[in-house]
Amino acid sequence: MTEFVVSPSPRVALPVVGSAALFPVRRVYCVGRNYAAHAVEMGHDPDREPPFFFQKNPDDLDPSGRFAYPPMTADVHHEIELAVALRSGGRDIAARDALAHVWGYGVALDMTRRDLQGEAKKLGRPWEVGKAFEGSAPVSPLISAEAVGHPERGAVTLHVNGELRQQGDLDQMIWKTPEIIAELSRFFRLAAGDVILTGTPAGVGPVARGDVLEGAVEGVGALRVEVV
Repeated sequence: MTEFVVSPSPRVALPVVGSAALFPVRRVYCVGRNYAAHAVEMGHDPDREPPFFFQKNPDDLDPSGRFAYPPMTADVHHEIELAVALRSGGRDIAARDALAHVWGYGVALDMTRRDLQGEAKKLGRPWEVGKAFEGSAPVSPLISAEAVGHPERGAVTLHVNGELRQQGDLDQMIWKTPEIIAELSRFFRLAAGDVILTGTPAGVGPVARGDVLEGAVEGVGALRVEVV
């Protein structure tokens, strides 16, 4: 039996639709500015930019339905996204083979301390302080690709307090799911348990304590999150 000098943290795992079994999380990758309209609203040219990636921590994923407004910020933004959960992986995966590595899908929010992210950009520093904080990725239960297939199109929406804030479609992604997996595997060895957040449509904006966020990806699922 393995002994540790301190007690290890519990393994992060996500609920699965229609099952008591859980999906074990290994790593969390995020794709930046993967919808043209969002790239434009963030001041970038989507036609000239290859995909880029950043990471969150596994325990940033939070299926609880509550988002605790984080410290050291006055400007937290919502970003609704399709989440892709991998069953297997490897290096240099061909795009034509990529979907064979997908276990299923979910709906997630990439919550961002925009003021801290903006300051880090100005200073040429990493983004983790703005992106990888506790609870920064509220997520729905996952659903298997066996149940829903591999969605190529479908509405991506977010309502805040009943008002539509974000609206797009999966077919508007600059880099599609197979291409994301293929490109990511050039830089990292992907593996079972990896979760990829695939980017957000336009309309990102601030949240406040007391807000209720309701997000959905057509054909995949929905999530409801209270900001506390």
